[in-house]
Amino acid sequence: MFTGIVEETGVVKSVRKGAASAVITIAADKVLSDVHMGDSIAVNGVCLTVTGFSGTTFEADVMHETLDRSSLGGLTAGSPVNLERAMSAGGRFGGHIVSGHIDGTGRIVKIWRDDNAVWYEIAAPAAIMRYIVEKGSVAIDGTSLTVAKVESGSFRVSVIPHTSANTILSGKKNGDIVNLENDIIGKYVERLMTFDDGVEKAGNGSEKGSGNITEAFLMENGF
Repeated sequence: MFTGIVEETGVVKSVRKGAASAVITIAADKVLSDVHMGDSIAVNGVCLTVTGFSGTTFEADVMHETLDRSSLGGLTAGSPVNLERAMSAGGRFGGHIVSGHIDGTGRIVKIWRDDNAVWYEIAAPAAIMRYIVEKGSVAIDGTSLTVAKVESGSFRVSVIPHTSANTILSGKKNGDIVNLENDIIGKYVERLMTFDDGVEKAGNGSEKGSGNITEAFLMENGF
């Protein structure tokens, strides 16, 4: 699990592409201070497993599914990337719950400055927009941000100078593709509200039910 608080920006040293996969080598500093084989590191918001490392770089395999659903397929030598190690049990929870399993990509359609802040408007497909909530959380290239406004097919975030300076957002331009991960809570709630297991439920007696958690059920039980 991650929190969306980017620890540092690294630089892609090489990308070795296979028929439908890739091996990425990334130069970094802070995230290598306690690295081990098999560790999880979020690269632009995508959870990757460390398969090799040296004092200045680490390697990660990227499978076909990840290349299809993220922007990692567009990385080349010299590309800057956001990096975050998996959260330690005693760490500070500075962002929000981020799994590193992105939901898809969006496209930056507008960037503008507002005094000390920079605004980004990002267009995204309906499958992602359905979970975007004003004042809710979203991870953009692994950076935890607050949604400031929601439109029919896009949303806006406002970025403070510290975030711009310490992530790759400062280098983005109109038309760039970004990885998006919705707040995981909304997705689980939706699944629980619609899932039907079709088996009998045990309570004070045996009772057959659909397994759905409905709005009426929640209200009846004080939620």
